[in-house]
Parts: sequence; structure tokens; C-alpha cells
Amino acid sequence: MRGFRDPERTQAFLSSLGPIRQHFALKRHLLRASLYRKQLATPIAAWHRFTEITQVPPVF
Repeated sequence: MRGFRDPERTQAFLSSLGPIRQHFALKRHLLRASLYRKQLATPIAAWHRFTEITQVPPVF
């Protein structure tokens, strides 16, 4: 709970973060870096569409 002062706000943040994190969580230790980046590009693009972000960070 580092940085969180109110337990209720902490719980609200973590309950909303859980489903988002599962969307991005890949078994990175089983993948090469290039394959990991390729697989992560799809959920990141979906996140940008969902949040209507127009500026996309460069792909490495």
C-alpha cells in the first residue's frame, strides 16, 4: 500500500487494475524479447482504441 493513504481508494484502484493487468500479462520468461513485443502490441493497440488515445508510442 505504498503511496496509498486511504484504504478504500487503494481497494478501488486495485480492483480496477486487476482485469487490465491480466489483459497485458504474458509469460515473458518463456518468450524471446522480439516475440514478447509482437504479442504485447495487440493488447496495447486495443487499449489505445479503448481509451481513444491518438498518439501511439513507437514500437521497439
